[in-house]
Amino acid sequence: MSIRIRNHAYFSPLFYYAMAAVIFLLALGQFGAMFFQLGLMALGCFILLIIIECLLLFIKPKNSFVANRKVDERFSNGDNNSVSLSLSNNFPFPVTVKVIDELPIQFQQRDFKMSHSIKSGETVTNEYQLRPVERGEYWFGALNIFVKSPLRLIERRLQYAKNEMVKVYPAFKEMRQFEMLAISNRLTEVGIKKIRRIGHQMEFDQIREYTKGDDYRTINWKATARKSSLMVNQYQDEKSQQVISIVDLGRTMKMPFEGMTLLDYAINSSLVLSKIAMLKQDKAGLITFNNEVRTIVPPQRNSKQMQIIMEALYNQTTQFEEQSIQALYTTLRRKVHQRSLLVIYTNYESLSAAKRQLPMLQKLANDHMVVVVFFENTELKTLTNSKASDIEGIYVKTIAEKFAYDKKRIVLELERYGIHSVLTPPEDLTVETINKYLELKARGYI
Repeated sequence: MSIRIRNHAYFSPLFYYAMAAVIFLLALGQFGAMFFQLGLMALGCFILLIIIECLLLFIKPKNSFVANRKVDERFSNGDNNSVSLSLSNNFPFPVTVKVIDELPIQFQQRDFKMSHSIKSGETVTNEYQLRPVERGEYWFGALNIFVKSPLRLIERRLQYAKNEMVKVYPAFKEMRQFEMLAISNRLTEVGIKKIRRIGHQMEFDQIREYTKGDDYRTINWKATARKSSLMVNQYQDEKSQQVISIVDLGRTMKMPFEGMTLLDYAINSSLVLSKIAMLKQDKAGLITFNNEVRTIVPPQRNSKQMQIIMEALYNQTTQFEEQSIQALYTTLRRKVHQRSLLVIYTNYESLSAAKRQLPMLQKLANDHMVVVVFFENTELKTLTNSKASDIEGIYVKTIAEKFAYDKKRIVLELERYGIHSVLTPPEDLTVETINKYLELKARGYI
């Protein structure tokens, strides 16, 4: 936007220095007429310069200086988002400008400032990055421009683009990055493993001519006899499997990591996983829950499904309540009748907390393929790797090792009940979850 909303004048620091010099000369006038005359001459010149500068800065009509702030309609949570400032000088002389942009309160940044020297008729473009760590509405304040002429005695303040709102959505930039890598078959660049396929996939695709490197076990001898050339059966991944991301909104998901909550990491990961699943011809769905099921997006694979999932994830927040696996199980029994891959994003800080949920998880595993995704406590890892120098340090390190060991025991306990799991640091969540999905798909489990 380039609508100017205010227009004020301010005295620059140079103005006060010059005025102090004039007053000093006038004060010396009591010691001699010469100093008094110099003071009067300096005062006259000072007033004349002020009048000239006021004429230079204010006599020209509006649009003598134009500023624009360009932002996208929505920001991607946890990613760097670009904000572009365009400054155009239409004065007939060069100006010096100071730019103060009023950023949304969520960033807690009150010292944003830029300075430029802009020639007459020149346009300068500046770009800076913002990384939001919360979803929701972000309001920009005014774009303040302080303009000085070459005399630099007075600043003219202009304000533009007040009260612009940007919505911060789950990490759609990360989703697009994974999408492009998946399309170009370059997912290994971000840590996605190549999984060796066990046997053939169950779904037949087509019969085609043999090419060098094809598995001889796929030769179709009947088609070969008809065509008088080697023909092979081609198989493809099974399609239209249901992949449902289930996000726990309980209090344990409010834990912070590098400015974001575990809930936001889970939401970002579920968005990317849904996109990858749809690229693999599967159906993606979403469920969120705490003490009750909050949101249900039935598994689908169509052009609008990703937008529906993104809008559903946009306003998800934790209410600091205990999650209810019983409520989740009841809803799945009633709503989901096809065997599906359930990726449950949650967090366990103790073995006892995980054991309380095991009976319901086991019931879910009887009807579906269940993957429980939970988080390593990176602070505990730091403590266990540090050296203890006193009794208190030994005590703290021992407790930290006990909690870290409990996390590994949770994995073993889940496996004992036939439940797959992913234990990962928050920053590796998306990659590890996609690896698990591709592994299960390659092995024909879904």
